[in-house]
Amino acid sequence: MIAFSLFKFAHILGIVLLLGNITVTAVWKVFADRTSDAGIIAFGQRMVTGTDFGLTLPGIVLTIIGGYGAMYEARYDFPGPAWLMYSQLCFVAAGVVWMGVLIPIQVRQARMARQFASVGQVPVEYRALARRWLAWGLVATVPLIAALYFMIDKPG
Repeated sequence: MIAFSLFKFAHILGIVLLLGNITVTAVWKVFADRTSDAGIIAFGQRMVTGTDFGLTLPGIVLTIIGGYGAMYEARYDFPGPAWLMYSQLCFVAAGVVWMGVLIPIQVRQARMARQFASVGQVPVEYRALARRWLAWGLVATVPLIAALYFMIDKPG
């Protein structure tokens, strides 16, 4: 029973880190981008990368290890009951968007930000990428919120 509680704690902590960071990051990045100040925008972009490695990635790892550990301790067969399967599918869908769309955009923006930070002028391409990043970030967040719903309500 202690192992289950520890895995569940790790799982919930991972979700808090993951959802908390992606939400807060989006908010302050949007506000940084709206300043039109190249230095602030470049700093904000560096922080997106830093918090992804420092908070989002550990959140993902804790969510996975804690979730599958708790699933093992609860003796669920893979993929588990319907609510658990739906949660896993939502988590994977968000991950596909994050890895396939958001990370490449962030890498391009980070490279651009290093260049324009010293020049002082934000290129139009960066702003277009910022809009795409925000839109796809919202798309990637929806299945995570749905997974949270499935985990809490356990429908079906």
